[in-house]
Amino acid sequence: MSTESSPSSSASAETSVPKRIPRLGWVIVFVVLVGLVAFAYVSLQKMRPVASSLPRLEPAPAFSLTSQEGKTVTDAVLKGKVTVLNFIFTRCMGPCPRMSAQMGRLNQALGPKLDDVQLISVSVDPEFDTPAVLSEYGERFGADPARWKLLTGPTDQIHNVMVKGFLLPLGTDKDGMPAHSTRFVVVDQQGVIRGYEDGESPEVVQKLLMDIGDLLREGKSSSR
Repeated sequence: MSTESSPSSSASAETSVPKRIPRLGWVIVFVVLVGLVAFAYVSLQKMRPVASSLPRLEPAPAFSLTSQEGKTVTDAVLKGKVTVLNFIFTRCMGPCPRMSAQMGRLNQALGPKLDDVQLISVSVDPEFDTPAVLSEYGERFGADPARWKLLTGPTDQIHNVMVKGFLLPLGTDKDGMPAHSTRFVVVDQQGVIRGYEDGESPEVVQKLLMDIGDLLREGKSSSR
């Protein structure tokens, strides 16, 4: 019996083997894809304005409150830095833990070396939220007092600061607990309110980073 294959069976075997793309071809495809991604990124960066387009709203209100370290903090702290501020309380079972987690993510995204930005959380339950309580709460979310201050103080002053100063609602729910706005406030280096971001939005950290970047660029261009 012959062991040689017939011409037809040999041709069939050749056609059944898929043709492989040479290794160089895959390299070229990869380089092209990387180039497209890089081009898209650079294009998006160029679309961002150099100067801030955030509106100038009201001056931030005057206040004199107490930090988690027991130190007095006044509105003078708002001058010279971009500030992101929100209102929370430690007994909150609703949005506050999520808001504080978002502030913690923002803090991490900013990195330890950026000294031109600070974060402030003001308690709307000051009778319970003593400096010691705020300190323990802040530690849960990585709050370094040098960057992220948690403030408490007289109830009437905090109400005025939030409602009359930052124009945010504050009330009481059916259980007698504070019912408050979840918005984050963005304040510029001159102590002027420049905008608000929804603290419950999944994109709030990205939006705040863009606002911060705009204000930092604005500050640099105005100092030239």
